Amino acid sequence: MNGDSAQRVGQAVGDTGDGLGLLMLGKTAVSLLVVIAIILLCAWLLKRIGPNRRAGTQHLRVVATTPVGQRERVVIVEVENRWLVLGVGGGQVTKLDTLEPPPETETPASAPLSGSFSGRLRQAMQHNARQLGRRRDGNKP
Repeated sequence: MNGDSAQRVGQAVGDTGDGLGLLMLGKTAVSLLVVIAIILLCAWLLKRIGPNRRAGTQHLRVVATTPVGQRERVVIVEVENRWLVLGVGGGQVTKLDTLEPPPETETPASAPLSGSFSGRLRQAMQHNARQLGRRRDGNKP
């Protein structure tokens, strides 16, 4: 009987060991899912309230930029209804000129795209066709 009872105890311990192994594996998987969820939450929060928010750039807007060398470029920046032409390169920014912004041309206000995707696509294609027609009419002698 001692051999039988020892065998039963060994089986009980072995079953408990397998159960504990699965339990630990489950806890590890849940912990991993929690860590991944925290990482995704932090990424979402950074995207929503991160350093790339444009709250402080309401008075500054880059109008155009063009490279003039490997590391040098000319940038036009709008500040308080004035355009500054800046040379950027070599770790420094140099003011080249100040310009008045060109007068804005009034374009006829087209109705905003609304409705389903097919309706918006149709409206956009009609708008593009009208614009193309205007360009063709303007180029004719």
